[in-house]
Amino acid sequence: MKCSRSQIIRPVHKVPEIRFEDQRLTSFSGLVIYQVLFGVLRFKVRLRRCFAHRQDSGAYRHDVIALLLVVHLIIGYRWLRDIAYYKDDPMVMRVLGLRQLPDVSTVSRILRTTDARSIWNIRGLCRQLVLDRLRQMRVARVTLDFDGSVVSTHGRMIEGTAVGFNKNKKGMRSYYPLFCTVAQTGQVFDVHHRPGNVHDSNGAKEFILACVRAIRGQLPHVQIEARMDSAFFSDEIVTLLDALGVEFTLSVPFERFAQLKQVIDARKRWRYLQPDWWYFENGWKPKAWNSRYRFLFLRHRSKEIRKEPVQLDLFVPHEYGYAFKVIVTNRKIKAKKVLVYHNGRGAQESVFGELKSQGQMDYLAVRRLCGNQLYMLCAILAHNLNRDLQMSTQSRQRGTTERRAPLWQFDELETTRRNLIQRAGRLTEPQGKLTLTMSANTKVMHQLTYYLQNLEEAP
Repeated sequence: MKCSRSQIIRPVHKVPEIRFEDQRLTSFSGLVIYQVLFGVLRFKVRLRRCFAHRQDSGAYRHDVIALLLVVHLIIGYRWLRDIAYYKDDPMVMRVLGLRQLPDVSTVSRILRTTDARSIWNIRGLCRQLVLDRLRQMRVARVTLDFDGSVVSTHGRMIEGTAVGFNKNKKGMRSYYPLFCTVAQTGQVFDVHHRPGNVHDSNGAKEFILACVRAIRGQLPHVQIEARMDSAFFSDEIVTLLDALGVEFTLSVPFERFAQLKQVIDARKRWRYLQPDWWYFENGWKPKAWNSRYRFLFLRHRSKEIRKEPVQLDLFVPHEYGYAFKVIVTNRKIKAKKVLVYHNGRGAQESVFGELKSQGQMDYLAVRRLCGNQLYMLCAILAHNLNRDLQMSTQSRQRGTTERRAPLWQFDELETTRRNLIQRAGRLTEPQGKLTLTMSANTKVMHQLTYYLQNLEEAP
């Protein structure tokens, strides 16, 4: 229908008078779907069990503060002092089950008094939530990606940090936790906290073994796969994965094995793999190893940039050369599929990016180690719950791919936050029935109703 200009445009001159009243208004109406999700997952009860050994006597227990931090990160805040901006929001208080939110000093005190046993229990809760989802999915394969990510202190002296390699912030103290993510769901399965001055492989063997055993203990018939970069390449890890029956691919570091250069230089005939890629494979092992494994040698035709002065107005300063890559694996599939599968581990970087930019995982709330570990685990739980919400209410969008892409096309936490969570509303009780009234936006109404109906039907 065609509208006239007068029906569309209106003159606006007067600024409305500003008035602040307590009318049970909320800025986060979309949290109602997380209230339902917490009930479906029994999240509050399970979180309370993580701190059962503490026997807290105060009004604000450790599990209440942990739940507050999860909600704090879901709705899009970072610093602890930002609690003041929503301390009177009725929807936040209903989700938390509180009549009054704690002060920032109370939250900081609870974080500082967190103990290592509580951290271990929350890690177990994180693993169990992912395992419950994998069991419902009935997948035949579970692909684990292992890698570390730097969390900088921005110059502060914080317990458990150390100066390590950081090409962006040299000389700055940091943590360097090791993560295990599940490719099929894009969730973090577990995290091993470490100071910033350790090598990528520090504690990796025990961490990998614990992750594999946790999955085997509850999903015994699932085939486990693992992908890692060259920092994890060692006889111990390769032998362990092979003995556990885990199908693996690892990048091989050239700088540690001069024999690899000799093998490549001696090779005269390379087999075609795909455009600009050639390969050959060999049963090889370093001298100190006991067993031979399948090594895939690859070369990629790439442009080499000339850095010396050139006449730029005549030609582009590059020439073609070859970049080389070596992968060790025990998978009995074609070389092309090995390459595609191994390169799929790059999706883990997008998970790290979302955790830091949207889940605030890189924020260090206090100076105590366990307090910062709790905040990081709350960020991981917020990320995993966002993925779990979508998996609980939507059908799979894709099957298993060679790259092991997630089986759902997930909305990031910021997208869910902007489209659904950060919606104004009013809580009222007409005729004694609690009602949340929101703006009649058709898109929001359909999407919010869809989530609520499917969560109620979720197993």
